[in-house]
Amino acid sequence: MTDTRHLLVRWAATLCFLLTQGAVATFGEAPANTLSEQEKADGWELLFDGVTSTGWRGINRPDFPTAGWVIASGELQCAADDGAESGNGGDIITVKKYSNFELAWDWAMDSVGGNSGVKIFVLEGLDENPKHGIGLEYQILDDANHPWMLKGKMKPGDFRTVGSAYELYAAKNKTVMPLGQYNHSRIISKGNHIEHWLNGVKVVQYQRGGDDFRKRVAESKSCDIENYGEAAEGHILIQDHGSRVRFRNIKIRPL
Repeated sequence: MTDTRHLLVRWAATLCFLLTQGAVATFGEAPANTLSEQEKADGWELLFDGVTSTGWRGINRPDFPTAGWVIASGELQCAADDGAESGNGGDIITVKKYSNFELAWDWAMDSVGGNSGVKIFVLEGLDENPKHGIGLEYQILDDANHPWMLKGKMKPGDFRTVGSAYELYAAKNKTVMPLGQYNHSRIISKGNHIEHWLNGVKVVQYQRGGDDFRKRVAESKSCDIENYGEAAEGHILIQDHGSRVRFRNIKIRPL
């Protein structure tokens, strides 16, 4: 398939997804941060009700951060700081732990060059910074304007760009909405099989725990963490990286 045709196929798939989402919303999709009757029947559970922090807490602490995170307009908002990793309110995690699941959420990046992420199989007490959590990361990033991209430290399509399994597997065939507009993401975790989806397209899949996975971990900044990403279960984490990012429609169903 030629590059041009491949690009057209990607755009067509994403457009079909977005039009479908719009059509569903027009004809009775459940409002934001609620579940439709079909979703309830399929076993989905809300992780964010749009009003409270119920079900979430700061990592390595029993309560929800009093700074750095705001719940407003039906959104879970990470406030902009100076871009430092876990330097403001710190990362937040689900109270519960999960193993086999499908996780879905909407996110919008507002900060130019901004950085965030959603992590899975997170365990506490693994980092010297008590506000920072370690786990397998679905990267959320403004690729084009990130300082690393502008300085040539990162190239388009590498394993630190949006949708990627951070520093492990690069996202492919992705289409991202402009700054300030919502994207839809999903993670599927079943056994050791992991998939990342972005705006209706599967952009990453891998097997954790195998030789290829462990080789990539050994070459990453997580190389010193014993059994990185191989926990049987763990918390789901939303990262505070000092960028303004908004989240809504965070939901999960067991598999």
